[in-house]
Amino acid sequence: MQQRTIGTRSVSAIGLGGMPMSIEGRPDEKRSIETIHAALDAGVTFIDTANAYHVHADEVGHNEALIAKALREYDGDASNVLVATKGGHIRPGDGTWIVNGNPDYIRGAAEESRRRLGVERIGLYQFHRPDPAVPYADSVQALRDLLDDGVIEMAGISNANPEQIRIAQDVLEGRLVSVQNQFSPRFRSSEPELEVCAEMGLAFLPWSPLGGIGRSGAGAGFEAFQEIADARGVSPHVITLAWELAKGPHVIPIPGASRPESIRDSVTAADVELTADELERLG
Repeated sequence: MQQRTIGTRSVSAIGLGGMPMSIEGRPDEKRSIETIHAALDAGVTFIDTANAYHVHADEVGHNEALIAKALREYDGDASNVLVATKGGHIRPGDGTWIVNGNPDYIRGAAEESRRRLGVERIGLYQFHRPDPAVPYADSVQALRDLLDDGVIEMAGISNANPEQIRIAQDVLEGRLVSVQNQFSPRFRSSEPELEVCAEMGLAFLPWSPLGGIGRSGAGAGFEAFQEIADARGVSPHVITLAWELAKGPHVIPIPGASRPESIRDSVTAADVELTADELERLG
């Protein structure tokens, strides 16, 4: 599969988002592990998770532990897989999400994530979401300390605006490597952040990259994705991911999956090169 770069690491152009395997409506563990193994078999070397990907209050880190188990049980070589996780967004177990950007919390959360993942250093650790009650620079300072102390290999941020990206890069003294924001055909408001990442040499990791593209088709307002998919004999999901990859060599979509066939389909987007006319139609 086509390769792209996050910091010093070369990874697959399409990653795997682990969230659907751990939140409401999740599959059983067997199918989740089969999905992760299918991704690895297809050449995926980047997996995204977070300590908040769980349902019940007593299972914080469910997705991290699931991914760690799947990697341990994989019968191939997973030594080059980069696992990214996040801290700073909490699920109390009642279906709600709250933020916690307290530096002490972030430090403790990273240590717990490292334990669940079973690694000496977390490959990529990301501040999940800004906390209005905590100065952004203070939250990012926790990432800097984790880098300096060798708890994490690389640092990233998520759900950040251009100003916050620049603050993070300053606090981290040039060691910020990635930004993970929502981006899809329906949700394009992160275009400014995508451009800032290109300017600063940062990886841009779209979460929910298939937003607006339903399972049964492209959906109202996105007919061009379905039409191009039909003409090429692929799914609209593949065209969507190929469109995102065409936004720049720094873009690495992380589609969520809970079935092996879903991730197998998604990774084929790395081999689809859209024409200038197609890209113009997709906008």
